[in-house]
Amino acid sequence: MNQADRLAAFVALGQRLHQLSDDELTTLAARARNQNGWFDKPNVASAFRGIAELLQEEPLRAWAARYRPEPETSRQVGVVMAGNIPLVGFHDALCVLLSGHTLLAKLSSDDTVLMRWVLDELTQLEPRFEERIKLVERLNAADAFIATGSDNTARYFEFYFGKKPNIIRRNRSSLAVLTGRETDHDLGMLGEDIFRYYGLGCRNVSSLYVPAGYNFSPLLDALAPWHHATDHHKYQNNYDYNKSILLVNGVPHFDSGFLLLTENPQLVSPISVLHYVTYQHEVDLADKLTDLGERVQCIVSAGGLYPGSFPFGRAQCPTVTDYADGVDTMAFLAAL
Repeated sequence: MNQADRLAAFVALGQRLHQLSDDELTTLAARARNQNGWFDKPNVASAFRGIAELLQEEPLRAWAARYRPEPETSRQVGVVMAGNIPLVGFHDALCVLLSGHTLLAKLSSDDTVLMRWVLDELTQLEPRFEERIKLVERLNAADAFIATGSDNTARYFEFYFGKKPNIIRRNRSSLAVLTGRETDHDLGMLGEDIFRYYGLGCRNVSSLYVPAGYNFSPLLDALAPWHHATDHHKYQNNYDYNKSILLVNGVPHFDSGFLLLTENPQLVSPISVLHYVTYQHEVDLADKLTDLGERVQCIVSAGGLYPGSFPFGRAQCPTVTDYADGVDTMAFLAAL
C-alpha cells in the first residue's frame, strides 16, 4: 500500500462521514454519550463535520506532498489519545497512517466508541489498513510515541517514553483578543469557540483579552443563543457550583444566567466560567501574549486580524496543517 492508496482511503472516509445519515449519527451519538456524558449529538455531529472537512481531497493531497511519501523504515508508533472531546485523537492517527507507519493506539476510556467506529470504517474502505491499525492497552512494542495528556501525565509519559523519539503534549488552552470594534455577528461567532464541546477542548476559548473599560453588554447579548448549554445537567451543575463560589467569596463577576465572566489572569477557566484580562494599548498586547508562550493552543480574533490568530468561530476547525502545540507531527514521523 503506497501513499496514493492511503490518501484515497482517507478521502473516501471523509466522503463517508459527510454522507452520514441522521439515523447513523443518532445511534452513534447515543452510544458515545452512554460512555461519556459530555458527548451529546450536536457535539458528535460537529466532530464528524470537522473530520470530513479535514479530509477534503485537494488540501489533503497538497499537505501530504510536503513530506516524504514513504518512510525509510516503517515503524510502530504508539499514540496515547485523549478523550476530552469527541475524536480528538483522529489527527494523530491520520498522520501516523498516512506517513506509512503502523498505528498502535491506546484509546482513551472516554472515547472508544467513536474512535473504534471511525477506524473500522477506514479499514472497510481500505482492508490493507487492518494490519497497520492495532488497538492496544500497552505500548511496549512501539518505536516512537505521541502522547497527549495533562501536565501531570506528561511527567509520567516522559519517564516511560523519554528514551525513544516522542512528542509529549501538556495542558494548553486558548484565548480571544477583543478590541471593542467587533460587530454583533463577530461576537456571536465567538460563542462557537467558547461553548462548543462545553468548553472542554484545548482549542476552546477560556480567556478574553479586552481593552480597559470594555463594555461586556454587547458580548453577553450576542452569546445569548448559547443559553441551551444549561440544558445539559453536567454543565448546569458546573455553572451552579462556580456561581456559588464567586458569590461566597465576593468575587466581582458578570452573570448571563449560563456563563460567568470574571477578571482573572489564569488562562484556564472552569467549565461555565470565562476569564478576562484587560490591556491599555494594543501594542502592549503582543508582549502579554508572548509571555504566555507554550501555554496557548490558539488565539482567535475578529476576522483573524490579530497575527497568527483564527477568525471567530473557527477555533474548533483546524486544518491538517494546524498541528497541536505547533509541533509538526508529520515531520517528526518522516524523520523516524
